[in-house]
Formats: sequence, structure tokens, C-alpha cells
Amino acid sequence: MTSPSSRTLRNRLVRLRNLHQATEQEANQILPENGPAQGFNGRWTRRQWAQASLVATMVALLGTIVPGFATVLQPSPATPIQTLSLKLPPLSLARQKGSLGDSWQAVTVRRGASLKYLFEQLGIPAADLERILAHPGAKAAIGQVTPNTHLSVDLPINGKLRAIRFVRSDGQRIQLELADNGVRETVLRRDVDVRTVVLSGKVGGSLFRSARKLGLTGAHLDQLTDEIFKYDIDFDSDLDADDRFSVVVDQMWVDGELEKTGAVLAAAFTIDGKLHTGFRHVRNGKPEYFTADGRPLKKSFIRMPIPYARLSSSFGSRRHPVLGTTRMHKGVDYAAPTGTPIQAAGDARVQLVGWHGGYGRAVILDHGRGYTTLYGHMSRFGNIRPGQRIPQGTVIGYVGSTGMSTGPHLHYEFRINGVHRNPLSVTMPPPEPLRGTELASFRTETQRAMTKIRTVENIVFPDAVQTPEKALAIALETTPGHKPRKKG
Repeated sequence: MTSPSSRTLRNRLVRLRNLHQATEQEANQILPENGPAQGFNGRWTRRQWAQASLVATMVALLGTIVPGFATVLQPSPATPIQTLSLKLPPLSLARQKGSLGDSWQAVTVRRGASLKYLFEQLGIPAADLERILAHPGAKAAIGQVTPNTHLSVDLPINGKLRAIRFVRSDGQRIQLELADNGVRETVLRRDVDVRTVVLSGKVGGSLFRSARKLGLTGAHLDQLTDEIFKYDIDFDSDLDADDRFSVVVDQMWVDGELEKTGAVLAAAFTIDGKLHTGFRHVRNGKPEYFTADGRPLKKSFIRMPIPYARLSSSFGSRRHPVLGTTRMHKGVDYAAPTGTPIQAAGDARVQLVGWHGGYGRAVILDHGRGYTTLYGHMSRFGNIRPGQRIPQGTVIGYVGSTGMSTGPHLHYEFRINGVHRNPLSVTMPPPEPLRGTELASFRTETQRAMTKIRTVENIVFPDAVQTPEKALAIALETTPGHKPRKKG
């Protein structure tokens, strides 16, 4: 049996032998299978050329970039500043003498501001304000200022108020000059310019918004929808976004600012290629709208005195709902809630306003030429009186259930020379057209208005408006047997 000390000695000998063999192997290292490494034979390999090119490129880039950084990092030399003396223009003679007109400035009036606050902001003493307001008519004109109030003050460098200008309610421009002996008033001449303009646009998403963007007011829109084109265009369903409209109006410019816009002189709507026009003309002292050939756009009568009402009983023989007997129903009934406005069917003179037997509260209108209309069962009357002349569409009363009635509705009768006719089927009399010299002068004005409209539309809608040449080309292309040209 081997002792531990002999075993340890043997292991040490084995380790020493292995270490000696490893040292000899390292000294006599065996070369790879391909043999010993060969030296440089005078020719570079592709890899060596690529490596040399990469190194050369990096050296060139470093040589270019590093000097640039050095230049950027160097502080730039200070730019010399030169001071020049400029000769200012001489003061005006008015400025030197301190006379009026050399230091006028407009005052912006904000909402909620007062004249006292404005004077304090300008540094004007309260005593000057008291002198101005004490002048006859000044307190009434500018005592209560609003954002629509136009004020100008003559305030020189020394801050002493010399004059103030404002516009009175009658449109006159007033200047108040402060002097030692009091306040002197002067009425200034205003530069007034009236221009006839054409406003054109597309309907877009909303006729209201498009018209307001052009500068038209709500009153102008009411003229277009409720007066001029009321009978020819359904503004709820006929309009598309690409339809065009043009409006001719007079604009009054005062001192270079738009003061107000007058009524619609002419208007045109192009809907699905169809042109609708209306032209304003004063006949017998009353403004009306006509077609280009002089026919009134307004019809003589409205068939339904209540818009969008339901017909509850027609004209003819029927059993009376109250009396229970069969009798002639000499009108038509429109069911509507109590208080619904009732309009005059046409221009008329008021013949009767009051209680009228079984009709209850009733109104009778005389339209001339033998035509009369009756409106019954009203809850109350409009602001009318017997003998008064009223235009078509005037509210003459409100729906009710007075007299022999079983519920709120309007009983409407149409009579010709005292004979009852069915208002839903009777042929309404045509409106009186223009004639003679009046028609000739009207056509002259109409031609001028249409020329202006076409000129503006040719500029605003160059691709949409058809010239006579375009219309002829389209007509030729749609002619049977005509072969249209191929595009491209």
C-alpha cells in the first residue's frame, strides 16, 4: 500500500513533467498545414488595396475638416460701428406756431368706456371735459360713448387739448375748438362717395354665411329670400354649394369708410345652369322687383295666408261641424296652433276689422278690381285699422277659435265681384307689367345692371361662367350626329 507521502511526491513529479513538455511544445510550435508564412512578394492583394484606400480617405477628410473647425472656433474680429448724423425735416409752420391741425389723433372707444375715462387716459384735465359738455348739444352727442362713436382730438406735445371732433346723430361732423374766450363750433364738410358695386359669391355650405362674408346684411338676405325670389326659388331645397349669386347694391362711403349699404338694386341666382334675375324699379312711388322683360316677380295673391299650414276643410258642400246641417262651405280651413300669424294675401285696403257673426273676429280686405278676401275665427288682430292700405304679407291677425268653431284654425274666403271662389283652384289675376316709356327706361337700367353682373362674374368665376363661344361649343358637341373631339 502506497503511503500518502509517496503519493504526493509522485503527483509533483507528474506535474513537473507536464510543465516541461508544455514548455518544449511552445518552443517548438508546429506551423499550420499550409506551411510557413511567406514574405511580401511585391504585389498587393485586393484586401490590402481596400485597406490602403480607406486609410488614405480618412487622412484626407481629417486634413479638410480639422482646419475648418479651427477657423470656426477662432473669435471673429469686432465690426466697427459708425454713427452718422441725419438731418431731420424742418417742423411745419403750423407745428411751429402751434395752430390747429398738426396733431390730430383718432380715439378708440372700447366697450364700457366713458368719455371721462378716455380723457383721463389721454391726460386731458377734467376742466376741459366740463367745458366741452357744457357746449349746447355736445352732451347729447357724446355724453354716452359707444364703440360706434367716432372721436378725434387735437392734442399737441404739451398735452393741452385744443379741439375735438365727433359725428352728430344727423350725420354732420362737428369740431369744437377750445379757446380762452369759450368754445367755438364748426360744421365740417364730409367727403361722401356713393358707389354702385356688385357682390358675387358661391352658395357654399350656407347662403347666409357666404352672403355675410361679402358684406350683405340680414335685411339684404330677407329681400332675396322673402321678396325677390320668394315665388321662383325654394331656398330650403333648390340650392347647391356650387350655385352662384350676385347682388348689385349702392354703398355710401363717408371720409373713406363704409357708412352703409342700400337696398338690393338687382340680383341674380344661377341654379343648375338656370339664371334667375330680379331688378328693382319704383312704380307709383313704391319699389318693386321685376323680371328683365318688366313682369313683376311678386304674384298678385298668396294662395296660403299661413305658410306650411294643414288644409283641414276644403271648398264645397259639407256637413257643418257646429250646426250639424249640410251646407256650402264657401272657403277653405287651415288648421294651425292658436297665435299663428295670418298674412294678407295681397296688396289691399282694409275693409273690416272686428266681430263678424259666425266668423268671430274677422278681417275683410279689398284688393281692387272686384277681388276681396275674408279671414275668420281669429284670436286677435294685427296692427291694422279700417281704411288702411297694407302690402302683401302684412300680419293682419292670429289664428284662434272665435265664432262658430270647434278648434283653432283659419277660415279663408276668396271672392270675385261678391261671388265665392275656391282659392286653391281659381286662376289668380296676373300682376300688371310695365308698359310704354316706363318699360323702355327700365330695360335700359336692366341692361346696365346685367352688364355689371356679367363683368364681375367673368372675373370671379372665369371657369364657371359660359361665354357665347363656350355655349356654342357645348351646343355643337351635344348636336345629334356630331362626333365630339377626343381629349388628350
